[in-house]
Amino acid sequence: MTLETKSLPLLFEALTRLEEGFRALPDVDLAGDMDELQTVLMAVAERMQDNYPYQHPLYAGQMLKPPHSIARLAYMLSLWINPNNHALDGGRASSAMEKEAVTQIAAMFGWESHLGHLCGGGTMANLEALWISGRLNPGKKIVASDQSHYTHQRISEVLHLPFQSIPCNSKARMDLDALEAVLKQGSVGTVVATMGTTAAGAVDPLMELLQLRAQYGFRLHADAAYGGYFVLAENLDGDTRAAFDRISEVDSIVIDPHKHGLQPYGCGCVLFKDPSVGRFYKHDSPYTYFSSDELHLGEISLECSRAGASAAALWATMRMFPLTRGGKFARGLEKGRKAALILFEKIQNDSRFFTAFAPELDILIWAPRGDKASIISKRSKALFEAAASENLHLAVATFPKVLFQEAWDIDWDEEDVACLRSCLMKAEHMEWVNPIWKVLDKVAG
Repeated sequence: MTLETKSLPLLFEALTRLEEGFRALPDVDLAGDMDELQTVLMAVAERMQDNYPYQHPLYAGQMLKPPHSIARLAYMLSLWINPNNHALDGGRASSAMEKEAVTQIAAMFGWESHLGHLCGGGTMANLEALWISGRLNPGKKIVASDQSHYTHQRISEVLHLPFQSIPCNSKARMDLDALEAVLKQGSVGTVVATMGTTAAGAVDPLMELLQLRAQYGFRLHADAAYGGYFVLAENLDGDTRAAFDRISEVDSIVIDPHKHGLQPYGCGCVLFKDPSVGRFYKHDSPYTYFSSDELHLGEISLECSRAGASAAALWATMRMFPLTRGGKFARGLEKGRKAALILFEKIQNDSRFFTAFAPELDILIWAPRGDKASIISKRSKALFEAAASENLHLAVATFPKVLFQEAWDIDWDEEDVACLRSCLMKAEHMEWVNPIWKVLDKVAG
């Protein structure tokens, strides 16, 4: 394959336009020695060849989606300025772009009033959300499904807050009976609802969690780092659609534009429904917060220096692809989901494979058949290697037997089983389902 370079002339044109804003300044040579630059840059290019082809549709393993050309170009363009969105003095234009972009993301979830900002990724965004939860419910427990991201437990340790993992059910969603048993103990301050687990793409039952919140009075945080943008998709199944339709009722939301939002790493976003939580961020930085009486983003963020380039890239992308149902961006999400459903149907109808449940978003899991859990795990890893040798890159994930014990009549000689996992998050996967299946059919044979 060839890398996309047709858009590069636009970057030079945009740099010329950017330069016009600084013509009053005397010239300064910042390029350096061109021969040395070339030598080092070519070395970087050679080193970077040692990567899986993340940008290609035959890569369907981890959650790696190439940034759109507009995001890549806007990010690069901003690097000639290198703004810092901590304070307005360091990133005036990019701070305004960040505020506009975050407002659009909040509106996607149905929030007109909110407090939020961009950050380095889902881990930092979740840290801020759980930090606010800890300030509002000091010393109280944080709970999340055992299929939630491992970051929640680590963050709880950092915040010195107790954490408890809640078992999942056979659809990889949080088990409500197990949750309620913990809630009855009266020690829970925050429940994390995962809106798209990174392993199985499962969406926790938000409607029921809202009912439990009304009864037990905890804070409800939606970790939508992976699945948040699917609020725009129109081809979700009933339970999943119903969950996303109620996401505006939670207390805080995390979403990662660097996953489905077509952005370069790292670009996360944290949102709070109640803007008054900003009081917990209050601090002063007299050597940075001096240029304006407007809100500096560092005043509502735990992070200090943050790349304004991320805000410029996100703003540009959302200018080109508005966050609306039925729009071009939403259609791209729907294509990935449809590709996952088509591939799932092919696998489900093939006697060489086990499946358990249909994908809720665009992640599907399955395994080669075997009569023991240990054998299935061994065959999953072998098939992973065989597919990679044919340039089809999948992932291997380990799951508890509760997800499969009702569907698979096997000897559970081990409590966990390794399965194959595919993440069909690129819109192009829709056209590549058959080539992917062709490789799977070959290596499984």
